[in-house]
Amino acid sequence: MALVPGSDRDQYPLSVTGGAAHTDQRSFCQRDMITSFMIPHLMKIFFCTALALILASPLQAREQPNIIIILADDLGWADLGFQGSRDIRSPHIDQLAEGGIRFTDGHVSASVCSPSRAGLMTGRYQQRFGHEANSPPDSEGMCLRQVTMADRLRTMGYHTGLIGKWHLGNRDEYYPTRRGFDYFYGLREGSRGYFYNPKKEDQAGHRKAIEENGQQVEFDGYLTDVLGQKAIEFVDSAPDKPFFLYLSFTAPHGPMHATEEDKQRFASIENRKRRTYAAMVWAMDRAIGQLIDSLKAAGKYDNTLIWFLSDNGGATGNASNNLPLAGHKGIKFEGGTRVPFVAHWPKRFRDSSNYDRMMASLDIMPTSLAAAGAEAEDLRGLDGVNLLPYLEGTAAGPPHRQLFWHKLWFSAMRDGPWKLIYVQDYGYALYNLADDLSESKNLIQSNQGRAEKMIRELDDWKAELEQPRWGEAEIWFRTHSKNHIRIIEGR
Repeated sequence: MALVPGSDRDQYPLSVTGGAAHTDQRSFCQRDMITSFMIPHLMKIFFCTALALILASPLQAREQPNIIIILADDLGWADLGFQGSRDIRSPHIDQLAEGGIRFTDGHVSASVCSPSRAGLMTGRYQQRFGHEANSPPDSEGMCLRQVTMADRLRTMGYHTGLIGKWHLGNRDEYYPTRRGFDYFYGLREGSRGYFYNPKKEDQAGHRKAIEENGQQVEFDGYLTDVLGQKAIEFVDSAPDKPFFLYLSFTAPHGPMHATEEDKQRFASIENRKRRTYAAMVWAMDRAIGQLIDSLKAAGKYDNTLIWFLSDNGGATGNASNNLPLAGHKGIKFEGGTRVPFVAHWPKRFRDSSNYDRMMASLDIMPTSLAAAGAEAEDLRGLDGVNLLPYLEGTAAGPPHRQLFWHKLWFSAMRDGPWKLIYVQDYGYALYNLADDLSESKNLIQSNQGRAEKMIRELDDWKAELEQPRWGEAEIWFRTHSKNHIRIIEGR
């Protein structure tokens, strides 16, 4: 096997949850960590912000940037023009990358949808509050004690909206408009068809039906186009204050639905699924282009901070391409967590560039808050880092020396260029990404000392985490275990 064996503390019965090395005495979601620290802190922010807004002139309020997060769903690493795609065209996303900052070592905090979004919305490792497994059951959702990016920006005077996929809890108490968003148009959970269908997802009361602020609604046309138009309407109807828009597309997540017109644009792609996938990406890019045009027409483009990324790597079932990265959605290789990642803000980021230091989606929240005027003390308690000093050259070194990943039976960590992967009931693998981005050479036998140090550090981090609040079916352990081992052993 050529691996250091896993420690006893990492062996958990599959019938429980498959969690590893979690704190089980107290729960971050149940105990008073947030009450004792974050709530008084947020009260201070709220009252200071309220006073500032009362005294501020309209000009001062407009100096805060608008903030947009555009999130693709299951997008492959190599499936955009600026990422080197030869068969998929994405001119508007490419323009954001060419005029902004492209993060070449940018990661999400999980390789599947729901926990990745929990980390994005809180700026914290989602495992700290038990949001470790994918797809919360109907009784669960993102811990209600967690303060979201929308919560924070709303106290700073922002008009907040979510268009698209939520996937952080189906029950009403987890609804976006109770988690800091003034407006919501989209679906509560997961993926759905791209055309209105009253016999399937659009049945009355279906958790994947399209809703607008709690009311189920019908829609006409192709869903990606509809979400793009709703984003434009949100921006155009925003009151005289800065806005935060979370535009969370379902594309190009399955089912593989596209319009015939869009598929015809990619008739040269022989693989039918890949052709449909390309059309889905094209439709998303078109919607983004129309949103950008709307911002320019309204004079809001230059002072809008736009983030673009995917929630995880490309999936095995949608014909995406993650090469040269190893792996895919659901596993701990780079193809699962390293994603296309761009920040664009003409007023502040005047020169386009590649940023090659390691960073993460956890950094979006503190960076956006700092851009909106938050002080350093307001960002305490977050795992993410304010990237502005690093991007503007006033801070030396990398934003993160280490990053960590863990879900039930599988873990990983980065320490600079070194990458450690753990597979329950198998062991560890070690890679040096500076020399081997494709993770093809397992170096654990020749670097035992480094591996043992990283294993200790990974275990120490996992010991800080809450027990997962729900689990996943054992089939996901078997499936992803095989996928990890296949790559480690070069099969």
